[in-house]
Amino acid sequence: MNMNKGELIDAISERLGDRRSATEAVNAVLETIQSTVANGDKVAITGFGVFEKSQRAARAGRNPATGAAIQVPASSVPKFRPGTGFKALVNAGNRTGETKADRMRADGTKAGETKAGETKPGETKPGETKADKKKADKKASGKKASGKKARQ
Repeated sequence: MNMNKGELIDAISERLGDRRSATEAVNAVLETIQSTVANGDKVAITGFGVFEKSQRAARAGRNPATGAAIQVPASSVPKFRPGTGFKALVNAGNRTGETKADRMRADGTKAGETKAGETKPGETKPGETKADKKKADKKASGKKASGKKARQ
């Protein structure tokens, strides 16, 4: 899903309770970042990232339609470098390179842990015997439980 400026304003207005103040806040932040970067200064937001102006040197290029050589002039472009907190949030879904203990689930528990009252698959609940668990598993799978009570 892509979020546009209007949807960003809607999300912020839900937190602030007023769409007008959310619109003003979003516009003020964006305009301030744009004007500061355009003037050659950088905007560093701790935990989020750094916005800055970057220079591109002049270079020789090719027109893709004709193949003719063209000269691309030097230019200034905006650049964004994400902060470590932002990178960590984005990479939370990327599990490669992490150990099982490093992974955090959305509910705040580490991998391999459960919240109070929950059990891992294949684990019995407190006060539940293995026989009770076996019956519950068979019941869930649609099979009849075996034993004296099941035959009656």
